[in-house]
Amino acid sequence: MKYKKIKVGNRYIEGFLIKLSSKSLILLRGSKGYVMCGYLNLKVAEKFKDIAIKVTGISSIQQAVDANVCSCTSSARKLGISKGQPVKEVLKIIA
Repeated sequence: MKYKKIKVGNRYIEGFLIKLSSKSLILLRGSKGYVMCGYLNLKVAEKFKDIAIKVTGISSIQQAVDANVCSCTSSARKLGISKGQPVKEVLKIIA
């Protein structure tokens, strides 16, 4: 497992990478919500009313930070997060 603290303003986001069989599970966690890779289920996050953002095509924590939003929950949309938005902007919202 890899762990990285990412400074966003005066707060931090936690980055996790867990190596699975041939791919990795990647998660960026803030105090309000999280950015997840395609391994995690957005429908379940929606069910629990999580502020969740999905990114795809990534294989590292840094690629997740540099990605754009692929999709997100309705709770994330209420905070102004939208498809195509840079994750770097999203991290400011969820930190």
